[in-house]
Amino acid sequence: MGIGGRYGGWAVAPLTAVLLVATGCTGTPDAPTQAAAGGTGGSGVSSSGVPSSPGVPDASGAAGARSAPARVCGRAAPGPSKAPAGAVTVDPAVVGDLAVKTENSPPNTTFWLRPGRHTLDPDPYAQVMAKKGNRYLGAPGAVLDGRRINQYAFSGTAPGVTISHLTVERFAAPHDEGVVNHDMADGWVIEHATVQDNSGAGLMAGARQRVRASCLRNNGQYGMNAYKTGDSIRGLVVEGNEITGNNTDDWERRRPGCGCTGGIKFWAVDGADVRGNWVHRNRGTGLWADNNNNDFRIEDNLLESNDGAALMYETSYNAVIRNNTIRRNNWVEGRAYAKDGDGFPYATVYVSEAGGEPRIPARTDRIEIEGNVLEDNWNGITLWENADRFCNSPANTSTGYCTRLVKDTGRCARPAIATEPLYGDCRWKTQRVDIHGNRFLLDPSVVGCATECGRMAVFANEGTSPDWSPYKGGRVAEAITHRQQNRWHGNVYRGPWSFVAGDGSRTLDSRQWQGTPYRQDAGSSFGPRAGG
Repeated sequence: MGIGGRYGGWAVAPLTAVLLVATGCTGTPDAPTQAAAGGTGGSGVSSSGVPSSPGVPDASGAAGARSAPARVCGRAAPGPSKAPAGAVTVDPAVVGDLAVKTENSPPNTTFWLRPGRHTLDPDPYAQVMAKKGNRYLGAPGAVLDGRRINQYAFSGTAPGVTISHLTVERFAAPHDEGVVNHDMADGWVIEHATVQDNSGAGLMAGARQRVRASCLRNNGQYGMNAYKTGDSIRGLVVEGNEITGNNTDDWERRRPGCGCTGGIKFWAVDGADVRGNWVHRNRGTGLWADNNNNDFRIEDNLLESNDGAALMYETSYNAVIRNNTIRRNNWVEGRAYAKDGDGFPYATVYVSEAGGEPRIPARTDRIEIEGNVLEDNWNGITLWENADRFCNSPANTSTGYCTRLVKDTGRCARPAIATEPLYGDCRWKTQRVDIHGNRFLLDPSVVGCATECGRMAVFANEGTSPDWSPYKGGRVAEAITHRQQNRWHGNVYRGPWSFVAGDGSRTLDSRQWQGTPYRQDAGSSFGPRAGG
């Protein structure tokens, strides 16, 4: 769910629908020129319109992220100019030809779409029902056009389908539904494709899906919604894509606090590699892992100029976030909250009720945030835990299960919640987060912030409800700050950074942050922004 609600004057962390149902909804400045971006790049929807070039910021020679943008939109690799041997040729002059030939052909058929604009029958539910192992290859200039009539492009539960070198556009998927792989089938490959200007999500996802070298641009809700009904998605790869301008329908404004938008939203994904992507100018969050995700590697991406956070990792477990360039994010949303007088440190990298969990198998048992460059964002990294959010509490919307560790069968309700081991397992803990080897660069004149916009934070609200809660008062704030192995160390800071610790009302300078009792950022260096 989105960042919504307030608690005692402080904004409360997202209250996620833990049923893993995409129940509803949530870019920033970047807008590189077309010449700089190398292609049309799309009009985008980011609200600020502040330009930046897509190169990598100068980190003064220090170790850190060196992410180059995956410039795909407007320059996708062309498909075969002739039909491969044995392929079925699809004629754009024949309405519905692709769907009919798919129906009349056996599984494992290759289809070659001629240059031109292909269409389906003029019926909202006309769609291509793919069969196992089918391959759909677009010739140069091949477009599958939904004409704002058809809801879905490629559907069905058949595994192992490939879609490449094809533009899929102008489909009218409903809210929370998708255009390509509508039924979340497993083992699909989407590569060298352009999925743009659709409503809903451009893509849905299944297990072992591969999305490579594709342009996911200007879709109404998500570029991709990685959600699978009633199951988890295992082994997802998202590599070398350009993901830009999504949430053109501005769902967060239409349904405030819904938390249902982003460049990509991940739900219950177990094992994901997200690498080498250019995620920019999305309205809202760039990458959002929300609800029971585990074992993510988010590496070598350029996360740039999204209206909200570059990355959110929420009610999830075990991740490596490494060697990314993260810049000029959260300007629009950060400025809007500040204008409303909201003092919550809304962050560019936001870890909310998520942490390392050794009991869940993964490639790490922590959330490791290392080797990244964060430059001129609105705030830095916030680690947050809502004291009132736990199984069967009113602040938790789950009616199915609460965490991967404890089934919500009523055992977590009063009075059993007060006994171990359920006492510890009945809440999502922001724990075992290791933040090191990063560069945090901030020039407020670039960001244009009149209020403080350079904060790091580790804190919780005071627990107050329900009346039987064992987490009342400051015990959660004390735990997240001092006892849950959340640690900053060995980082480089340039610019006017401050630090929030404990209960949210306490702002520290670097000496206080490094001193007793917090002892954060051992071995880190602090200096002015000028000169890098």
